[in-house]
Amino acid sequence: MNFRSLEEFWSFYVIQHSKPSTRRWHFVGTLSSILLLLYSLVFNLWFLFFVPLVGYGFAWYSHFFVEGNVPASYGHPVWSFQCDCKMFGLMLTGQMDREIKRLGKRPILQGF
Repeated sequence: MNFRSLEEFWSFYVIQHSKPSTRRWHFVGTLSSILLLLYSLVFNLWFLFFVPLVGYGFAWYSHFFVEGNVPASYGHPVWSFQCDCKMFGLMLTGQMDREIKRLGKRPILQGF
């Protein structure tokens, strides 16, 4: 799919994360990556290797086994990262449900 803007992609991204459990897995992955990044910078730079593995591991698990779709990061890695950060912030502040309602999106059932 081709998108003209990050806002247009954001709408697609939210659809791809329609289930609350998918969003929770992403939250855990992002939070774990942040904590691991901080640990790496303070104690041991070798742990930087695990930062993307942990973050993407939780996220991709949720797409394949919870949501039943393909991660958006395959086709749009930079925008996916930006949207993941946005979703993390909205979830952290309790505003993600409001954002879903604002967009008025219904889940799209999509196989692998």
